[in-house]
Amino acid sequence: MIKTYHRPKTLEEALSLLTEPDAIPLGGGTLVNTPAFEDRTVAVVDLQDLGLDQIQSVGHTLEIGATVSLQRLLDESGLPPGLLQAIRLEAPLNLRNQATAAGTLVAADGRSTFTAALLALDAKVTVISDQSSVISLGDFLPLRPENLRGKLITKIELPANVKFAFEAVSRTPADKPIVCAALCQWPGGRTRLALGGWGKSPLLAMDGLDPTGLDSAARNAFHEAADDFASAAYRMDVAATLAKRCLAQITNE
Repeated sequence: MIKTYHRPKTLEEALSLLTEPDAIPLGGGTLVNTPAFEDRTVAVVDLQDLGLDQIQSVGHTLEIGATVSLQRLLDESGLPPGLLQAIRLEAPLNLRNQATAAGTLVAADGRSTFTAALLALDAKVTVISDQSSVISLGDFLPLRPENLRGKLITKIELPANVKFAFEAVSRTPADKPIVCAALCQWPGGRTRLALGGWGKSPLLAMDGLDPTGLDSAARNAFHEAADDFASAAYRMDVAATLAKRCLAQITNE
């Protein structure tokens, strides 16, 4: 239940409000409407007047404002096809119109396709409090949400000069995946593989200069990935197959 509504005009005001007990940032509002908040009384800090809804290219980097919606990323940003596919699988249209880029990362579990894709891309998250810090998404994910009190995400940075591929397997075409693989390769050969579909957050399976052994890395990352949806053995096999498909896409570009 929302007990207090605030709509700050500056980042300083927003940060001050977010230090209050039970205060949470409000971007698209999808998180507040989940069952996790049914028994909580919260003070919301609406971010819509803070100018955090911009998308811009700076050199070889794409900067995505924290409150940019997932649907706007599909419509305006010119992202690679694999990343667009990951965004479509993240949520249906109505939720994509509400859900923000930062909010999706904060709320993500292991089946978040958007988060898996950004993990492969080695996305950087800018977090401000009394000072500003830039954190890799891989370091950011374990900090959620307790260590974000009194802090605010302002933008997410993605590399724009890379090759990227995404593959997923699910029960239905519109369902969240049982296994997904996202692969990114830089001009210098650096290759990152992230896997989703299981656990508390997507997993980084590989980050190195040589993609040799990609399928083995995928298998090793999911050796304990059993739940009600699939066995670990199934996920290991599928992850290895999807990783090889991603590499084939990138190689043939």
